[in-house]
Formats: sequence, structure tokens, C-alpha cells
Amino acid sequence: MTVPHYDLVVIGSGPAGQKAAIAAAKLNKRAAVVDRREMLGGVCIHTGTIPSKTLREAILYFSGVRQRAFYGKSYSLKQEITPQDLSFRVQSVLRREMDVVRAQLNRNDVDILEGAARFEDPHTISVDAHDEQKKVTADHFVVACGTRPARNPAIPFDGKRVGDSDELLVMQQLYRNVIVVGAGVIGLEYATMLAALNIEVTVIDARPRLLDFVDSEIIEALTYQMRRNNAVFRLGEKVTSVTIDERDRVVAQLESGKRVIGDSLLYTVGRQANADMLNLEAAGIATDERGRLSVNENFQTSVPHIYAAGDVIGFPSLASVSMEQGRLASCHMFEFPTNVAPELFPYGIYTIPEISMVGSTEQQLTADRVPYEVGIARSDELAKGQMIGDETGLLKILFDPTTKKLLGVHAIGEGATELIHIGQAVLAYGGSIEYFRDTVFNYPTLAEAYKVAALDGLNKL
Repeated sequence: MTVPHYDLVVIGSGPAGQKAAIAAAKLNKRAAVVDRREMLGGVCIHTGTIPSKTLREAILYFSGVRQRAFYGKSYSLKQEITPQDLSFRVQSVLRREMDVVRAQLNRNDVDILEGAARFEDPHTISVDAHDEQKKVTADHFVVACGTRPARNPAIPFDGKRVGDSDELLVMQQLYRNVIVVGAGVIGLEYATMLAALNIEVTVIDARPRLLDFVDSEIIEALTYQMRRNNAVFRLGEKVTSVTIDERDRVVAQLESGKRVIGDSLLYTVGRQANADMLNLEAAGIATDERGRLSVNENFQTSVPHIYAAGDVIGFPSLASVSMEQGRLASCHMFEFPTNVAPELFPYGIYTIPEISMVGSTEQQLTADRVPYEVGIARSDELAKGQMIGDETGLLKILFDPTTKKLLGVHAIGEGATELIHIGQAVLAYGGSIEYFRDTVFNYPTLAEAYKVAALDGLNKL
């Protein structure tokens, strides 16, 4: 039997894999994507970005959080919110997104090979379906297999009281008190969602500061809002053991001697790459302790014809950035020119309230000894902010006090991940803060915050 041969085979059908394959197809290359049938769309659609952000929208709707500024902190659209209420929207969106991914791949003549991939040698993989195995060869490969929650063998996971972020998405019960171990992006996103449901949340992390790559003022605003929702922080603390006591409560023992007790525990300490399932040794590629692959600026691994993109290569592990990484990998392997500024990729964190940023932070500029000035707008200064009841919104613009050139934009509050793109566009063309002063924004809108922040910053000069 003839072994099928492709110009490019992509392992993984998440955002990085999809865009890598489609970019190759648009360059008239024969491309295929390999993934298990039940995982088409990758971790992004099934256990990551799409379900978690859909769950967030369902929680915001049922909990009435967006209306509490007007109707009181106890306001809720529904008094008894069930997991079934929340999962209905999630499952509906998942089905539609899978159809969209399949349609896009088919429309671009990308073959979908269903099964689990393993390298046989640097140019050959086997694809194992349920009852058959076939081999495929290719000139190039992109490893875009994603990640899964990292697990500590000392934690007694049972998928009910003690679970990881994947298991939270299929929860059968909402507990009154939840311990969240790990205050990274995923841990904080879920912690704020649970707090919005009036669930008591205790966040434990060994690091003394939350998300040290985010502007400190933005993190202070998030922390303040979470504490208003009765979240408790135990930072600089390490969990040494987790047990279930005689009263069926979860007990987290801390290295400092403290005990934290709750009805449930969510473990969100890092991610483990799925590359350990691919037999990469046969291709001559090594991984780090978390299974991640090292790549150069063109997303090539140590084996030049094998590329990697997406969460499997580590930070920033964003679906939006993964898409671009996959596209850039294909463009490089087939010698198609690109013009990209990675430092201008935006970062979106879907906590409640949401956070977004692009460009430099105050910490970075200070460390690099770059002079800057700050312009700030708060939602309560905006008519639109008053209308929607956003009491936490903040837009912060960093700029050079001499040239007025924009250096960074940071936002927290309703619509932050949408608003950031205005600042991203001005940064991309090297614009100045004066652009916002001189531009007319629709009124009333949240985008008007850019003009308010620009006037604030320019007034300081």
C-alpha cells in the first residue's frame, strides 16, 4: 500500500495547527492535520479557551454581576444556579465551533487524519485510530499538540471534590467554599468566576505576587475587586498535602503550618505539554521537564524541518498568539515573507473583571531606565461606564514625555480585551498619545477612555 506523502503534516488541530495547515494550503502545498476525532479543534475548543470563556459568559449572565451596581450586591438573575444551567451554553458553543473548524479545513482542502500521531522517524508518523494504523510521510511537520493540566502525584484527585481545570468544566455540583491552588492566569480566571457565583474562594500560591508580568496597578485593582467578592489570598504559601477529613472536608496543609479548609479544591499549578505522547525521540527532538519544545525565532525545533507552535512551546500560551505562530511557521518553511512584531501581541486575561495589555509595563520601563509618563481614565468618569455599571474599569496609557510616542496600554474592566486593540493599532504604526487627543470617538462609548486618558497624560506635561 502506498504511504501518503504531504508537504506539511500538522500534529494537533487547535489554533496553531489550524492556521499552520491553512497557511500552507493557501501557498498551494498539500497539507494534513492529525488529531483524534473527539478532539477536533484541540484543547482550545474542548477544555481551554472556548469552554472557559463561554462558562464565564454564562456565569456573568445568571449571576447578574453586571447589574449589581444598580440593583445591589445580592442581585442575581436566578437564585439557584446549577451546573446544568452553565453547561448548556458551553456545549452549544462547542458544537458550533467544531463545525466551524471542520468547515474551514475542508474549504481549504486540508486533509483531516483522525487518530493519535507518533513519530516513526524524522519524516514519518503513524496515525493510530481505534481499529487501524496507517503511516504518513511529509517534508515538514508542525507539532501543535497543546497541553493538559499538570498534576502533582501527592494531590488526591477524584474529579469531584479535588480536581483540575478540565474537570471543573464538567462539574456536577457547585460547592459553597473552594480552595484554588495556583494563581496563574487559569487559576485566577476560575477563581473570579466562582467568586461571582458567591462561592467563597481561597487562592493559594507560592509566589508573593500575582501575575508579575502584568502592570502592578492593574493587579492591585483586580485583587481589590476579588476581595470585595470575599476572595481570600494566601500568597507566598506552599501546599504540602491535601486530605479529606472525617467531616468530608478538603484540607490543604501549608508549609508554614497553616491549614486551609474547604468543600472542594481546584488544582491549577501549570500545564503539561502533550508532546510526551508523540515519541519525539524517534525524530531526534528532546523536551523539557514539562514536555515543552524549544524553538528559534522561526519556530523551528532542533530538527530544522520540524516546527512547533502554540502552547507546546510555552509562554504566552494564548490562542490568539498560537494562531499567528502556526501561520508564521508555515510561511517560513515555504519561504513566504512576513512582517510581524511579536512584542505588540496583546494579552487578554478573562478574569472578572477582565484584563488586557499591549506593549511595555511600568516595571519594564523602570528596569530599562526609559522615561515615561502616565495617562489614566476610569470608567466612572465615562458616561458609558456609568450606564453599564462598571465600577472597576481603568485604562492606562504609558508614553514618552519628550516625543509623546506610545509605549504601552493596560486595561481592566468591562470590554478591556476589545478596547486594547485601539492602543495596539497606534503602537503598531509608532503613533503618539496626541492621536487620541485629536481623534473623535463615538459618544457614549468605552473607547472614549482613550481621549480621557490622553488628556490626563498630556495635562501632566
